[in-house]
Amino acid sequence: MSRDRHSQLGPPPKPLFIVLSGLSGVGKDTVLSDLKKSKLPVFFSVSATTRARRAGEKEGVDYYFVSPKKFQRMIDADELLEWATVYGNRYGIPREPVREALRRGQDVIVKIDVQGAATIKKNVPGAVLIFLVTSTLDELENRLLKRRTESPAEVKLRLKTAVKELDSIPMFDYIVVNRHGEVVRAIEAINAIIVAEKCRAIPRDLNI
Repeated sequence: MSRDRHSQLGPPPKPLFIVLSGLSGVGKDTVLSDLKKSKLPVFFSVSATTRARRAGEKEGVDYYFVSPKKFQRMIDADELLEWATVYGNRYGIPREPVREALRRGQDVIVKIDVQGAATIKKNVPGAVLIFLVTSTLDELENRLLKRRTESPAEVKLRLKTAVKELDSIPMFDYIVVNRHGEVVRAIEAINAIIVAEKCRAIPRDLNI
């Protein structure tokens, strides 16, 4: 088969739908914040939650903080790409902002828990799933204790849940270790994953 010598040899890269997940306390928020500072041409999806706002969190930036009734209305109207109940609170990804960003050709990054990642894996097989971990469980416990947003009983529950969630690793495409004080290395690893995915011979197919 002949080709025009000036024609593009490969298809243009398609936008990616990237799921950033991991254990509670692993530093997902910190990694996400630094990714935003890196000024990647990426759309960062904001989840809706029924959880109370923590000190320093901003509406529409960290989460959309909604009432349980409003969250249920969003479920009933099929406005959420996925949703889950985690530690007594509901979290979900609004569907339409993700669709709009992908239509514009933008990569999309969402931050969700392991349970939500499993739902995305089922509903959007073309998503890129990244699992964020600490070096050890001791390091994870230290992080949970230092942030002081949970009671000792809640920290114990999160550690117990973390051990179970580690069994979900085979579901993910990539693992990134967020070592203490080395968030830059985690960011570099995620950027490398994005570059590698853009170089796939057969791009991932998205249907959202």
